[in-house]
Amino acid sequence: MRSLALAFTLIFPLLSVPAPLQAQEETKPQQLSDSGIQQGRTLIDGGNFIEALSVLRPLVPDRLDDTRQINILFLVGRAALGAAEHPQTPEAERKDYVDEAIGAFHRILVAQPELVRVRLELARAFYVKGHDRLSRREFERVLAEESLPPPVVANVRGFLSAIRQRRRWNGYFGMALAPDTNIGGSSDAEKVDIPDLFGVTPGPTVQADYHPDISSGLGFRVWGGGEYEHPLSAKVRLRGGASISRTEYEGQDFDRMLLSAHGGTRWLANGRTDMSLLASARRSWSGGEPQYKALGARFELSRFLSRRVLVRTQASYHQHVYDEDVYLDGPRSDISLTGLWQATPTMRLEANVGLTREHMESELWRNSGRLMGLGMSLDLPRGFTVGLNGSYRWTDYDDRGSTLPWIASEDSRMDRTRTLSISLYNRGFTVRGFSPKLVLTRETRESNAQLQDYKRDRAELQFVRLL
Repeated sequence: MRSLALAFTLIFPLLSVPAPLQAQEETKPQQLSDSGIQQGRTLIDGGNFIEALSVLRPLVPDRLDDTRQINILFLVGRAALGAAEHPQTPEAERKDYVDEAIGAFHRILVAQPELVRVRLELARAFYVKGHDRLSRREFERVLAEESLPPPVVANVRGFLSAIRQRRRWNGYFGMALAPDTNIGGSSDAEKVDIPDLFGVTPGPTVQADYHPDISSGLGFRVWGGGEYEHPLSAKVRLRGGASISRTEYEGQDFDRMLLSAHGGTRWLANGRTDMSLLASARRSWSGGEPQYKALGARFELSRFLSRRVLVRTQASYHQHVYDEDVYLDGPRSDISLTGLWQATPTMRLEANVGLTREHMESELWRNSGRLMGLGMSLDLPRGFTVGLNGSYRWTDYDDRGSTLPWIASEDSRMDRTRTLSISLYNRGFTVRGFSPKLVLTRETRESNAQLQDYKRDRAELQFVRLL
């Protein structure tokens, strides 16, 4: 009930946001002259939400082709949300009302994702239902609207602050079908230079035929995790959580599984900044066999530079111990910086840079890496959302990267990896709140070391949580 009381204190300034019309100037009085619509609006304004629903539900259109039809569905959403928030509504009925409101607002945004007032109401409906992750996402997208009145901005931030304060449990789950043309990242080279160990032929090397062993297949990937936060004070919390990811292909050669756990403290410095210091442990399996275990620490910092720009940084250090390949034992460290810009309520841009260092026992495999990535996500009319992401990674080895001279010159090994992915899903098609998302990825690595370059194409059918 505390969340309902807070919602009541924050709701009224939100109502000053313009009505959910793409161009209010196009709204004609005669478009809203239907007696049922007027009666429903009057009942909502008087707080008679259930009576308003009985009047408005029969008017809900099968299609949203014009402003009048959008207004009818918007009034239904407002009435259902009002009924869900009303203190006298029985708990058994509250969930059905808020689900009806979410469904109405979501349907409007599928057709016209730019309607900020509707997105506000959807965010508030998610808040009332307790879906904080979805609520926060929608509120943050609302803040990207430049024309928001200052009182509305303040109250949206009030909701976001309340979400941060009441957060205890946080979980996620996902799965995907994942066909891959080159599961192991094998080279397609047909010739290879090998050392002339016996001096049979002149010159330092001899060229031999190579028969690529490139495996393709259909994989299944599943991932999930959860975390709990226990408040020690208004600004300090204990964090603890775990996650798991697993990928399986036919047979076991390319199966992968990673189990991780973390624990530590989180400091809510202010409404814009929070940071965490965590102990971290990992356990990896490859091909059905244990691969390595790692123990270390991770630091996280996030800060809103403005209401539309979020910056995150993360630094970690882990000591790896391998079960079989002991020459790979050693520390791994990385640091990354990510910037997220919610350019508009329907478009988000992302940029990230990173540095890595792997200091194995064997000098042959020690390397440093740099990463740069760019991404974009855009909501389109008719429910489509398209995404585009690209990255470029430089990996420079301290040595030649192998016990054999696979590099013709005396240079150290250098790898360059390009990744490009395109994604598409339709917000209007959901199954139990999830929408299937198609992701196509092309990955290419070029290397001056033989048998280390490759090309691979992957496709994943993921499921995105929308409701």
